Amino acid sequence: MTDLSSEKRLIQDFHSALDAPDSDLIKVMTSYSQSDAIWRGYHPYGLLTAAEAGKRFWGDLRQSFSHLQRREDIFFAGENEIDNKASRWVVSMGHLMGLFDAPWLGLAPTGKMIFLRYCAFYRINDGKIAETAMYFDIPHVMMQAGLQPFPPQTAAHLVQPGPQTHDGILTTPQSQSETDKTLATINAMINDLGTWQLGIPLEEELRRTWHENMIWWGPAGIGATYTIPRYAKQHSGPFRAGFTDRSGTGHIARLAEGHYGGFFGWPNFIARPTGGFMGMPATNTPGEFRVIDIYRRSGDKLAENWVFIDLLHFWKSQGVDILERLRSVQGG
Repeated sequence: MTDLSSEKRLIQDFHSALDAPDSDLIKVMTSYSQSDAIWRGYHPYGLLTAAEAGKRFWGDLRQSFSHLQRREDIFFAGENEIDNKASRWVVSMGHLMGLFDAPWLGLAPTGKMIFLRYCAFYRINDGKIAETAMYFDIPHVMMQAGLQPFPPQTAAHLVQPGPQTHDGILTTPQSQSETDKTLATINAMINDLGTWQLGIPLEEELRRTWHENMIWWGPAGIGATYTIPRYAKQHSGPFRAGFTDRSGTGHIARLAEGHYGGFFGWPNFIARPTGGFMGMPATNTPGEFRVIDIYRRSGDKLAENWVFIDLLHFWKSQGVDILERLRSVQGG
């Protein structure tokens, strides 16, 4: 089994430096990154350099969310299946928590605790960060602040916990056989999902790779849902009914370690909304879905799935600027 301990230590050291209250954020970002490193973020950030991410994302966030702390729930590393294990990645998922004390992205502060869901994929090369994909959930922040960026969602709005098993921080190497089993299960699910049409009922299809009591921790605007029947009713069924012309899956990284695994794309796929989505009318305009998925496997099935979808990017491509609309409503 490949030893990824040095890659994990690099990211642990990077997080410690980044999270220090008095840190020089631009210096931390550039010192831990290669000179040509790229940073992919949720709208409105998009594609940035390491220095730009230090200033525009981390700098703004630190000014707006005082007493910021990282509450990490999942941490693992692996070799990338997409490029035949040519690249190594470290994954961190959890919440950034602070006090919402100053405006952020034009959103008015509440003076109360706020949680920003995040997941970051770091590609490590020659002891430096060569590439980052960091997706988060800005609509989730909006909803915690009392705003309603979307029509009523089909599933539950929650500050989402980490794994039920409380074993998501993988600081030591995991079994290669368990790693291989997790990746194979994820790939089987992707194969089923990619078809969108196996000729069998949706719930029966889901049972091929998901536990009956699976939990889908979805993004704000869709929400979290529990058990196969409710997942089919509250997300998977409506989503499939709302789109057509789904492209193939385009992941940049897909990896696993032990019972955990995940992937991201930029975008993962493109689809055309023809039946309405999230309570919004159909536009018939193809849109990109930038997604991070993190999974926990239990036995031979997937038990939990944390999902990050850049819905602000998707809806802007449909002619709806959710962030600008809320700024205007608040007078920001």
